Amino acid sequence: MPLPSHVTPAHGHSFSSPAPGLDSFRDHRDVASFAPAALGYALFATRWLQAPLYFGLVAAQGVYVYKFFNELWKLIVHVINGHADETYVMLAVLKLVDVVMIANLLIMTIVGGYETFVSRINLQGHRDQPEWLSHVNSNVLKVKLATAIVGISSVHLLQMFVDVHHTSQHALLWGTAIHMAFILSAGILAYMSGPMLESRKSGHGCGGHAVGGHGGGGLADSHGEGNLQLIPKPSTGAHDDATSSGRATPSASAAMSASASSLGGSGAESRIRAAGFPAPKALEDFDHDYPRSLDREAVAMLGKLHFITARENVVLLGPPGTGKTHLAVAIGTRACQAGHQVLFATVAEWVARLADAKAAGRLREELARLDRYPLLIVDALGYFPLQAEEAQLIFRLVAHRYERGSLIVTSDKPLSNWDLVLSDTAVASAVIDRLVHHSEIISVEGDNYRMRDHGGFGFTSPAVR
Repeated sequence: MPLPSHVTPAHGHSFSSPAPGLDSFRDHRDVASFAPAALGYALFATRWLQAPLYFGLVAAQGVYVYKFFNELWKLIVHVINGHADETYVMLAVLKLVDVVMIANLLIMTIVGGYETFVSRINLQGHRDQPEWLSHVNSNVLKVKLATAIVGISSVHLLQMFVDVHHTSQHALLWGTAIHMAFILSAGILAYMSGPMLESRKSGHGCGGHAVGGHGGGGLADSHGEGNLQLIPKPSTGAHDDATSSGRATPSASAAMSASASSLGGSGAESRIRAAGFPAPKALEDFDHDYPRSLDREAVAMLGKLHFITARENVVLLGPPGTGKTHLAVAIGTRACQAGHQVLFATVAEWVARLADAKAAGRLREELARLDRYPLLIVDALGYFPLQAEEAQLIFRLVAHRYERGSLIVTSDKPLSNWDLVLSDTAVASAVIDRLVHHSEIISVEGDNYRMRDHGGFGFTSPAVR
């Protein structure tokens, strides 16, 4: 019997056109789902109604600036005229401190509240980015505001005790009671924020969102389709070190994702996902006792991220499986949590990215675009030799970043063998010269961590020079 025109015999019955009425059903379903989505977007857009409120607080801060200088001028005049005793000076200074603390509270509310409830403020990489802004969220903001109010109340109470001869006992008692109420409420708020963070951690841990942005893949699928990264990830096997350490189990990966959430909020999570890390890693999970040779103090200093602000580089050298990529990803993750934008890729992926830009005649623009990332990670240099044109592209990247931004480079080859990797002694010399001028070079010597249960199959790890 001949098959109907919409049925083909290959691999069973497959339909080339939907069943009758299916299109109309889908149309109705799409229309039905569009209305709630549009309503939700409209409600979400109402957040911009808060923007004028924050600008109003900016005007209020201007009023406090005027009040500060007005009080300061009064103090100077009284001191010059000799009408200011020690008590007057102390009270005047406390008034100035009070104004400053209220102004600090205002700026925290303005910037933190706007960032949390209205729109992101893209300050990543800005040299004046506040430390607290990189890990602010609604919970943290409430606790910070409560502690700021306690500080202001402390100043007011201190003013009463300094001027105790002109303050009634009734006012002192009520001032003390109100101050203790502020302390108690701030303590309760801080205590309640703990369980909230724990619930957020468990939610993130169960939700399948790994730090590297691999959906539910975690460590098992380091090249998952869910990876939200800026560079395509061909399967080159170059990420061996990333999963080398066996130092992070899937449950630990979920914990690290929750940790990133609690430290950096959604901003840190989005930076971690956009970085394109192959798997979630943390410095705390690195087995520092496994390598035979490792400068642990230097690794600890790198974790403080001073090299990023100094625009210096890091070169991690060692045999395969010694945890170089683990360290690079862990440092990069910490940088994301601190508010820096980071981009991770293997050397093959960097070459492909730059080659595409060069073919399109926009290599210079692409290198300039990478300036928005304070830290770039070039993984697995030396796993295979580069062609002359590819080596030139790596040189262009290193030369452009010189004293402009930080690089972390991992390699299983000692610097003395980079001429074999980069196919040319002159190019290798130029790359090394610019890379190591301002850099921390760390050698990780040891056996392959992945082969620790298999005896290494008779191979020995080459020494790193």
